[in-house]
Amino acid sequence: MKNDDSKSQKCPCDSGKNYSLCCKSYIEKIMDAPTAEALMRSRYTAFALQNESYLHYSWHPDTCPKTIHLNKNTKWLGLNIIKTVAGNADDDEGQVEFVARNKINGKASRLHENSRFKRINNRWTYFDGKINKKQANSNA
Repeated sequence: MKNDDSKSQKCPCDSGKNYSLCCKSYIEKIMDAPTAEALMRSRYTAFALQNESYLHYSWHPDTCPKTIHLNKNTKWLGLNIIKTVAGNADDDEGQVEFVARNKINGKASRLHENSRFKRINNRWTYFDGKINKKQANSNA
């Protein structure tokens, strides 16, 4: 996404908002995501934009891999938030269940995950996730 297009481009996270009014300020680290769901959406957007730096920044230090290498042949097609548990501005932990659709080398797939988020230093971070394998490949 080009910087000059961000005001008119829809955010990749499927919030329905423009990128500049949605995930941009989180990804550019102007401000931190206020909820676990907002962080989840910004991380999806970072995957869509191939922003490895933000993914590292938003990952809990206890579970973050040393390096993150995104597949340049992955095209992210959409995000559906199924359920959130806690993860509000006054919580310390939260969960977000989601389905993310993508194509890898032209082959469609889905990632159905229940992600856990934890706050450290008053900032939401992705801790880990459990993939729902039964649902992940259905209707792909």
